[in-house]
Amino acid sequence: MPIVLAQRAAARLISPLWKSGLSIVLTSVWLSACDNQPWNRPYPAASARDNVFYSLFQERPKHLDPAQSYSSNEVTFTGQIYEPPLQYHYLKRPYELIPLAATEVPEAKYYSAGGTLLPDNASAADIAYSVYDIHIKPGINYQPHPAFAKDQQGMLRYHHLTDEDLSAIHVLGDFKHTGTQELTADDYVYQIKRLAHPQLHSPIFGLMSEYIAGLKDYAGTLKSAYEEAAAGKEQGVYLDLTKYPLEGAETLDRYSYRIKVRGKYPQLLYWLAMPFFAPVPQVVDQFYSQPGMKQRNITLDWYPVGTGPYMLTINNPNRQMVMVRNPNFHGESYPTEGSPGDREAGLLDDAGRPVPFIDKVIFSLEKETIPYWNKFLQGYYDISGISSDSFDQAINIGTGGEVTLTDGMLRQGIELNTAVSTSILYTGFNMQDPLVGGNSEAARKLRLAISIAINTEEYISIFLNGRGIPAQGAIPPGIFGYVTGINGINNYVYQSTAHGPVRRSIEEARTLLAEAGYPEGRDINSGKPLVLHFDTSQTGPDAKAQLDWLMKQFAKLNIQLVIRGTDYNRFQEKMLKGNAQIFQWGWNADYPDPENFLFLLYGPNSKLGHNGENAANYRNSEFDRLFEQMKSMENSPLRQSIINNMMEIARHDAPWVWGYFPKQFSLHHAWIKNSKPNLMANNTLKYQRLEPELRAELQNQWNRPVRWPLYIMAIIVVLIVLPAIAGFRRQQRMPAYREKR
Repeated sequence: MPIVLAQRAAARLISPLWKSGLSIVLTSVWLSACDNQPWNRPYPAASARDNVFYSLFQERPKHLDPAQSYSSNEVTFTGQIYEPPLQYHYLKRPYELIPLAATEVPEAKYYSAGGTLLPDNASAADIAYSVYDIHIKPGINYQPHPAFAKDQQGMLRYHHLTDEDLSAIHVLGDFKHTGTQELTADDYVYQIKRLAHPQLHSPIFGLMSEYIAGLKDYAGTLKSAYEEAAAGKEQGVYLDLTKYPLEGAETLDRYSYRIKVRGKYPQLLYWLAMPFFAPVPQVVDQFYSQPGMKQRNITLDWYPVGTGPYMLTINNPNRQMVMVRNPNFHGESYPTEGSPGDREAGLLDDAGRPVPFIDKVIFSLEKETIPYWNKFLQGYYDISGISSDSFDQAINIGTGGEVTLTDGMLRQGIELNTAVSTSILYTGFNMQDPLVGGNSEAARKLRLAISIAINTEEYISIFLNGRGIPAQGAIPPGIFGYVTGINGINNYVYQSTAHGPVRRSIEEARTLLAEAGYPEGRDINSGKPLVLHFDTSQTGPDAKAQLDWLMKQFAKLNIQLVIRGTDYNRFQEKMLKGNAQIFQWGWNADYPDPENFLFLLYGPNSKLGHNGENAANYRNSEFDRLFEQMKSMENSPLRQSIINNMMEIARHDAPWVWGYFPKQFSLHHAWIKNSKPNLMANNTLKYQRLEPELRAELQNQWNRPVRWPLYIMAIIVVLIVLPAIAGFRRQQRMPAYREKR
């Protein structure tokens, strides 16, 4: 190549190198001049000191309509938006119901079949109906919403929308006008009626139709009315429920309504603290029922409407859910009383102050636990659970089982909350199965042998990092009926020692197995090995490890366990038809009452034939009789005595391997205040307070930019580029005659 052309090529090459080097140097200088703001902040730096709570969700909520929503990931939102009549006291334990929108906790009035008012201590057998009169606080207004918007003539703006009106509407925020209206008793009655709506398929309709007077027949009435209204229509079918009276729910006046239930059902009060019984105004239902709205996903299921402290402003389940403070919130005060130790823990520092404290809540989608955990450690999420991957990094388990945070967590000021869940997970036997089921002594001893062999303590240690308590019965701690100490031990599986209950030996289990007719795991008559089947829908590496462990537990007795894996729908079908033999199941309390756990063993609540929650299809006439006596009782020593008798019967019959009560571990940063686990309440976000200034300072400390690699890179670039530039310039200064040589 001629020298001139080579020089020009070098110039073209060196020019971008020079520019790149200069750019890096200038960038490094600029960064050095900046403050220590983190570069990895996942949200705008301008919002670092805003009063915003940052959390996450891993699964999109399917339903936000209070008649349909029942999942824990949904109540995270519905609990902050809707206000049923009652709520749980945030701090007091045992759990205590207090008014929310109601003026007081209603008391039942009991009536005979002839309509005679009965005394409060009347026998449940004499009570034909219970009546609850509920009074609502006046002056409560709904959040701003286009369903309430009115024009200058006072007429609702958006209740007769045409296709042309909706042509520019894609999300709820596209409506230019909003309004509000006062909460009334009619709104609560309307929502109770919605539980029977044929298009909503409320998950509690079956249960409520057994109690709320006339609700079962009401569903038939609405079904006929809906079919008539929908005739010839493809969309936009609206059924005005105010035209159809319901015996079990009626308005008394603007701020009072009545619920009438069959028999005595004190658990209704617990349901009145759930979003199922939150208000839905008729105008909101009508607004969302218009043609074209569902096609745009503008529904109550997507855009909830409530009177609570927060309202949902962004619903993007593929990225982010955002709630902001409801400007129309009627106001509430932080509790002035708590449980022993709450004042010392600082949980009453904000006593009497107005809530909510936080202005905005941002939930971001995080499908993987590791990125979420790292962001929590960086201070970009305010709270966190503890996965198995991060457990050792966060938690120390002492030799005596005591739980403490690691030094790394303590250095960051992270705090730990623990609580035993109001849940139980168990292994069940299908009591209708000809081999493991039935009331024979042989089948009972087979079940007891397996119950001893399955080492729940080992399972908790291996797979739960110690986060669980072996269950001695069906009722978890914190629920009336749970018995501690020696009187609460399942003596068929454990023996009492000075150090607490100890699982009976595998030798005892083998003796029981032989007495059941299977010495050394073989049928005493045929000599064939005992083969049992475990049905499951679990998949994946974690499930395989757990199933392998379970097989080893049965192998202790020389029992061959065959795993029958299937998809969830098929598994559900097998359970409904009673075709499963051994399975795992769980239950999370709807409300803090022993009835909500003991009904899992109540014969008429069997899954087979009744589609109930008695997955083991267990039936014992004496247990059922005692359950019917206990379920409607107030908590008392007599009720406790009956529960004790019921548990003794169930332990003897062994329809379950009793499993464990999970422990919940949660972490929060030092800037989060008033954090106390409440396993019954779902509206606790309003009590949380944060200190944004402290958060911003600690985020800056924990995420200081690491600049030295950039400096080194800049120096290397300069060392490479400058000689090239110098050489190029020397070439340019050479005399022209040299070029001719």
